[in-house]
Amino acid sequence: MNRSIGGIPVSAIGLGEWPLSDVGRPAKQAALATIRAALEAGVTLIDTADAYCIDHTEFGHGEELVAEAVVGREDVLIATKAGCTREHGAWGLNGSPEYLRRACNASLRRLGVDAIGLYQLHAPDPDVPLSESAGAIGELIDAGKVLMAGMSNVDTEQIRVANEALGGRLVSVQNEFSPRVRSSRPELELCDELGIAFLPYSPLGGVGTASRIGGAFAEVAEKHGVSAQQVCLAWELAQSPVVIPIPGSRRPSTIRDSAAAAHLRLSEEELNTLDKE
Repeated sequence: MNRSIGGIPVSAIGLGEWPLSDVGRPAKQAALATIRAALEAGVTLIDTADAYCIDHTEFGHGEELVAEAVVGREDVLIATKAGCTREHGAWGLNGSPEYLRRACNASLRRLGVDAIGLYQLHAPDPDVPLSESAGAIGELIDAGKVLMAGMSNVDTEQIRVANEALGGRLVSVQNEFSPRVRSSRPELELCDELGIAFLPYSPLGGVGTASRIGGAFAEVAEKHGVSAQQVCLAWELAQSPVVIPIPGSRRPSTIRDSAAAAHLRLSEEELNTLDKE
């Protein structure tokens, strides 16, 4: 099963790279093995960010890791993000056009590409009008440094503002969404209405909680002979054709299991039960 972002076909399940750069991450070779296992399982969307690292001393860790893992694979869409800082490990925001332009140039170097496939604002900066941040990404598209623009951690009004600032060129929204966190359903529904890809991050509930998916999800999983995690992702895929979950993983086995969710079909009765869970 394929879906699309801005008209570009991608796998229905992507890979969120963040756990491979966060505290508790695996050793480099194990992390590379996880990304390569995703590719072997048919994953063609990998999401990372320049701020995926432990602190500012290794800023860009995630991008460099992804670049090494996918070298030679022209069929993979790499999505990265900018607008967050990591001074001494603390998360900060900088959505100014000047910062985003500098960040884009740095990401281009780390990824080793002439143009970034999908460039996303990591989160709106309350000190910078969102129209200015989005407009800066639009200018990067015009300059040929970025192919497509996305937004992350935005509400419905911010989606509309960003899309207008981009001249209707917003192709994706990345918000948290899972059985445990469903507060972004209005944003998902707006993306469905506008034909914008919706990329749920932490679709299994986040690091440390994915293994504890239970209730109706576990019951449906037992019926199909699959993991509750697969059922969770299949349920999300069924919400709309624009949904492309990006589960994180630290092991090849878990991303292989997640990728298999693209082939799991749930009945209307099962989906209704899970909607009420």
